[in-house]
Amino acid sequence: MYRNFVNPIRELADKGRLGGILLIACTVISIFISNSIWREGYINLWQSHFKVGVLEKSIEHWINDGLMVVFFLLVGLEIKRELLVGELSDIKKSMLPVIAAVGGMIVPAVIFAAFNYDHQSISGWAIPTATDIAFSLGILSFLGNRIPFALKVFLTALAIIDDLGAIIIIAVFYTSALAKDYLLYSVLITLILFLLNKFKVKILAIYLLLGLILWYCILKSGVHATIAGVILAFTIPLTRLKELEHYLQFPVHYIVIPLFALANTAIIITAQSFPGLGSILGLGIILGLLIGKPLGIYAICYIAIKRKICKLPEGVSFKHILGAGMLAGIGFTMSIFIANLSFNNADTLNIAKLAVIAGSLLSALGGIFF
Repeated sequence: MYRNFVNPIRELADKGRLGGILLIACTVISIFISNSIWREGYINLWQSHFKVGVLEKSIEHWINDGLMVVFFLLVGLEIKRELLVGELSDIKKSMLPVIAAVGGMIVPAVIFAAFNYDHQSISGWAIPTATDIAFSLGILSFLGNRIPFALKVFLTALAIIDDLGAIIIIAVFYTSALAKDYLLYSVLITLILFLLNKFKVKILAIYLLLGLILWYCILKSGVHATIAGVILAFTIPLTRLKELEHYLQFPVHYIVIPLFALANTAIIITAQSFPGLGSILGLGIILGLLIGKPLGIYAICYIAIKRKICKLPEGVSFKHILGAGMLAGIGFTMSIFIANLSFNNADTLNIAKLAVIAGSLLSALGGIFF
């Protein structure tokens, strides 16, 4: 059982290390092209529409509402695996990362709200609550043997719970008006998927086909379509889970996330952009990630351990917890995703994305040097 949990962490760390480099490269390339002589054509590329069946969307929306479902499917598989056979399957072991994740979501949201409470930008309160699991774990892996393996386990479990929290937030707070008929279809398909699991049907093709139909129904229902990936993941049989998770690692880290970065960091930097980082929106996001994450994680872990609610993993000190908290401030993919759901105004969205990038990079550098 321990081996089942350890191997995916090592695999995720390796993928995160290379994927993190690719993510940074795609972001730099996208911002560079967006502010070059090719800016108009590049931005128009992502906004150009094409039709698949009865759906017509821009390339950016196909990536965010379509390809990102595969990313959320992988996240859902990771969550399910940890709940069934990983660190989160043991209540005593899971208490610390669960508590840490809660603190790491509440404090950044409070910091953001403190800056934006009386402004319309308050809709972005969830942006600094997210952690980019592969990126943060990939950065941690660069430190090699200087970091106890138990800390990698802790950060992985924390980030997975964080992702689960982000998924719940998206489903509850970032859902538009509901189309009840499609919502009903979604519930029926979900029920069929769970029944297939219960009766031990192991043919992945059936699950994936029904998952595609579920994605369409959820997309039309008004709930964000990426939730379909998580629902599908929780219905996949345990015996096929690790296999599917392994197959998804490469396309998610090397195709889906890079495309997401290219499409969503096409940011035009103007004279107002950098002052925008000092705005209430920019400061709320940057300080939420840079200060709120480590403060929330460290403080709640310190209190929980001192009150003997849980204990530190073997070989891990409070100093390690603080460092991991800094790396948890790398919001990047999930934070940018939530920013897209939070704002319709292009200028506001650009400031939010730049703030996410700035806060994530500062958190990464701070965590590494610490």
